[in-house]
Amino acid sequence: MATTVSSQQTGTALIVIDVQESFRRRANWAAVSEPEIVERVDRLVGAARAKGDLVIWVLHSEPGSGTVFDPALGHVHLIEGLVPLDGEPVLTKTAHNAFTTTNLQQLLTQQGVRELVVCGIRTEQCCETTTRVGADLGYAMVFVTEATATHPIEHRDAPAGREPAEILADPATLGTAEIIARTEYALAGRFARIATIAEYEKA
Repeated sequence: MATTVSSQQTGTALIVIDVQESFRRRANWAAVSEPEIVERVDRLVGAARAKGDLVIWVLHSEPGSGTVFDPALGHVHLIEGLVPLDGEPVLTKTAHNAFTTTNLQQLLTQQGVRELVVCGIRTEQCCETTTRVGADLGYAMVFVTEATATHPIEHRDAPAGREPAEILADPATLGTAEIIARTEYALAGRFARIATIAEYEKA
């Protein structure tokens, strides 16, 4: 997909991770932690553009999997309401982090970016993993938790194929509030600075 960049740069890039239709096609979308994720991400994107920060869009793809992440099914695209501008790179990854299977680091180096602001889906998975890898690569990482979203996680020993209602009713299921809190505990002071949307807008 397109990887051109605009001439504007401030040394900071907003990375929008996996805010894609694939997730809305899953049965557990009704239990998403942040139903207004598109609006929150769009607010961040607007702030980034106003400040001249580079906006980079990332999509997750699993070719040949037959799942909602298989591009052959047509769901590997941004959720309606999010539209990249000309010059904003759109990358497709096949790993949990946005670096390993893309040319993200090359783009950031070309643009002189040293700080990354992370948002998207899922909080503890692709967003957190990208943040950890970015920190190890030497980038200053900012994690905007309120512009991320996730879903309840079943216990590793839970039976397969349960309905969302059964998963939510299981006391062993990890709820979204706990998932988000754990991510912030793991990242803060080690891998990233936790920021709100308003803090990013004012920075």
